[in-house]
Amino acid sequence: MFKALVLNQEDRKTLASIQQVDESQLPEGNVEVAVDYSSLNFKDGLAITGKGRIVRDFPMVPGIDLVGTVTQSDDERYHAGDQVVLTGWGVGENHWGGMAEKARLKGDWLVPLVKGMTPTKAMSIGTAGFTAMLCVQAIVDGGVKPDDGEVLVTGASGGVGSVAVTLLAQLGYKVAAVTGRASANGELLQQLGASRIVERTELEEPAKPLERQVWAAAVDTVGSKMLAKVLAQTNYNGVVAACGLAGGFDLPTTVMPFILRNVRLQGVDSVMCPREKRIQAWESLVQLLPDSYFEQATNIIALDDVIQAAEDITNGAITGRTVVKVS
Repeated sequence: MFKALVLNQEDRKTLASIQQVDESQLPEGNVEVAVDYSSLNFKDGLAITGKGRIVRDFPMVPGIDLVGTVTQSDDERYHAGDQVVLTGWGVGENHWGGMAEKARLKGDWLVPLVKGMTPTKAMSIGTAGFTAMLCVQAIVDGGVKPDDGEVLVTGASGGVGSVAVTLLAQLGYKVAAVTGRASANGELLQQLGASRIVERTELEEPAKPLERQVWAAAVDTVGSKMLAKVLAQTNYNGVVAACGLAGGFDLPTTVMPFILRNVRLQGVDSVMCPREKRIQAWESLVQLLPDSYFEQATNIIALDDVIQAAEDITNGAITGRTVVKVS
């Protein structure tokens, strides 16, 4: 038996509870892992509270991230005692995830815990930080340099945003951080590297097809009207890395920024990201994220506290990253 956060459905309502689960209930997989830590992402919050249609098959153990130690493996790449990390691949949505003391997974979904990374740091990063790294890499690959101007980060108080602010600042970019809670989060975002704070209300008005050029590049976690506004304000040859839809999945814009200003909208997916690209991203995160980030932007909670924290994160009441101590 092992401890797990289990989601069930009753009368179309999601019910979350901490339970003791028998090993025989673990789903199929060729690698078994003793889970040390998971993390709480916005998607996890939607799954646990039932506010989003994330989980369709019940019962389900949520947790799209995990780090732990291999206990048994039929995959020649992994052996008992190896430390491994998992983010994405539908785990915690379609396959039992990280908010349990044990997990049975496919070896293809795992990567080794890279040198210089600890389990707690890995989950301080998690899917959010991993996604942020992919967004920043898209901006770098797009040819935007620190001298080209400010880089905007929307949803900067969240997991993706806070890591993106830190990474961009470490690379020498001037970062403008968007938040709806400037009084509460402004100081932390500046400590993480933001050169200035932008009130969310400044970007909530409907966008014109083109507006004054303001941003050399952007990391957008919001989508919808805010992404349209950002695109209309992006400089000639700018890059906007879009990775989220907290504000909606629609995009009320025109082709004008793309054909008149040569703006590139780069979609960023971290769920199905190939293995080699994953490892490269983790290695870059080790090099770029300073210890101060983990001290300032990480909160560790127990598995028993996750249900309340899920409510908080979906209500916008959590800043930075939340690590879940599973065992």
